[in-house]
Amino acid sequence: MDKILEVNNVSKKYKNFDLKDISFSLDKGYIMGFIGPNGAGKTTTIKLIMNLINRDSGFIKIFSKDNIKNEKDVKDKIGFVYDQSYYFEDMNLKDNTKIISPFYSKWNQKKFEYLIKKFGLEMKFKVKDLSKGMKMKFSLAVALSHEAELLIMDEPTSGLDPVFRSEILDILREYIQNENRSVLFSTHIITDLEKTADYITLINKGKLLFSDEKDLIIEKYSVIKGSLEILDNGLEKKFVGIKKHSYGFEGLTDSSNFMRKKFGDSIIIDKPSLEDIMLYMVGEKHETINI
Repeated sequence: MDKILEVNNVSKKYKNFDLKDISFSLDKGYIMGFIGPNGAGKTTTIKLIMNLINRDSGFIKIFSKDNIKNEKDVKDKIGFVYDQSYYFEDMNLKDNTKIISPFYSKWNQKKFEYLIKKFGLEMKFKVKDLSKGMKMKFSLAVALSHEAELLIMDEPTSGLDPVFRSEILDILREYIQNENRSVLFSTHIITDLEKTADYITLINKGKLLFSDEKDLIIEKYSVIKGSLEILDNGLEKKFVGIKKHSYGFEGLTDSSNFMRKKFGDSIIIDKPSLEDIMLYMVGEKHETINI
């Protein structure tokens, strides 16, 4: 398949944080959920992709081009939506657009005006008077109005009401109907990704934990519930993460067949949600909870 985004062994070192050898790729026609707890390195990775900060090592290709050497060309085909507004707060939407639109070779003013109307905005509105949701709608209208082939969204649904979050997900589904387009969607609202994402990339503390098809990830793991005596058999190593209680344990494993054969009806095996998988993988492996 054609790669629309390739991140290879990318690292960035700060005083109190290291992004270490991050590698993943995104094919055309798909939505990738980019997940991890706050401080995991999601925004740092996105800033490196957008060349807003300098990487220490590795390389990034967008549309098969180096993102630094061909920065102007690749950014012309990227739509980006951040969790904060970076527009001129004292200007209205019309004047902001006059400044923004010349940067894009395929700016479509009619499409932009259609989206502004669809989102319930008006050109006379000043950015500083917009709610968070309205600012997000303005950013999304800009991102979708210049024939972008890659849409990068950094926590776009954070703090938004469920109705508008659902609207955004519908827009993303419609966007990738054109199979030459892709979306990198960073969020900590995992339920949004369960509805829309094709691939999931999980990072924690600056390290890549996995990057794979969403359905394969969910199929791979199971949540096991049972008595603490089961763990006395030295089986804790079979679990990615465990929560111990006074009345038993529950843990995430990719060895459910083994556990079923060994313990049969003495354990309960459930399929995890994507959020379950993330929480077990980024938490402490052995957490004891006294209730």
